[in-house]
Amino acid sequence: MFYEPKKKNHGLPKNPFNSLVIPRPIGWISTVDEDGVFNLAPYSFFNAVCYSPPTVMFSSGIGNADDKNKDSARNVEATGEFVCNLATWDTRDQMNQSSATLPPDSDEIALTGLTPIESTLVAAPRIAEAPVHLECKYLKTVEISGWNETDVYKVIFGEVIGIHINEEVIREDGLIDVAKMMPIGRLGYNDYARVDEDSSFTLVRPD
Repeated sequence: MFYEPKKKNHGLPKNPFNSLVIPRPIGWISTVDEDGVFNLAPYSFFNAVCYSPPTVMFSSGIGNADDKNKDSARNVEATGEFVCNLATWDTRDQMNQSSATLPPDSDEIALTGLTPIESTLVAAPRIAEAPVHLECKYLKTVEISGWNETDVYKVIFGEVIGIHINEEVIREDGLIDVAKMMPIGRLGYNDYARVDEDSSFTLVRPD
């Protein structure tokens, strides 16, 4: 089949685009607003974009608040920092719960029963149950205009200035045991993928 996204002429029950760029890592973004209220939300339009300096991005759609911003984007732009927590198989339910649309003064960390812990370099909290935390300094926002007023996205870039790794997922050879962490990624619709010993494999790059 062939279709043009703008014409929405795919003829399928749901737009298949999100099921084609897969799997997508989940940026489980924790922030704090200027009043000290914690926020936590997962973003599947997320990735690392460069290595030196290590930089990540997440894309936030239009929000329901008066300023039309999602809480994560508003908090990052106001405070200049955020933390990306690794979403894993063990925290899949809490990750899903934290995606609910709630008022700006809601604390998703408390609502999901997760444990906030202090970061080292930023004020935004880390999630104790996550095996990896990336403390990030806000760099800039790039706005992507859509086809109408409801299709506006903010791509938030942050430099990773501090990294926490649970010692239990570092192997004796000094490499990260990804299969032990069992990170999850977003597929399309309501589907996800899990990385474990059965789903991962190794390829040695040619010289």
